[in-house]
Amino acid sequence: MRKFVLAVTLALAGTVMLSACHKQDDAQQAAQQVQKVAKPTDPNDTKAWNAYLGQIVTANMQGMTADRPYAYLVPAGDDADSQAKYGRQLEAVQDVVARGVLPGNMLVFAGPSSAKTADFITAAFKDAKPGAFKDVIVLFIGDEADKQRVTDVLTPTAANIRFVAM
Repeated sequence: MRKFVLAVTLALAGTVMLSACHKQDDAQQAAQQVQKVAKPTDPNDTKAWNAYLGQIVTANMQGMTADRPYAYLVPAGDDADSQAKYGRQLEAVQDVVARGVLPGNMLVFAGPSSAKTADFITAAFKDAKPGAFKDVIVLFIGDEADKQRVTDVLTPTAANIRFVAM
């Protein structure tokens, strides 16, 4: 019986020591994941932009009760393909705005060109009903110069407006 108790005690001690090591590894991995991703220089590198903007979105999700935010990366190019993507995305967001969004959700708007993103938000929300976005978080990631006109368009909707400077 004593040997059994000794074996159990040693097994528990070993488990505690291993779990402490595992927690240390988890902390190191978390620290590595928190490393900041630099702002991309290529406006057409959507993978890099998604990584850069993803860290900003993650840092600004407080108060959101939905499963995930709805993020829109507004294309910056003036070529036909970028214009087509912009048009399709704008139409989709206008439909969302017309239907409304449940409280607790988060809409994120960002892109390589802050001015185009601000134009996008202005066009998407121009026909929004007053008070229709109460308790919905709208995050605009852009330049300080575009902040006021985005705020002016979103204020009547009663959205919780957040701004992060790029």
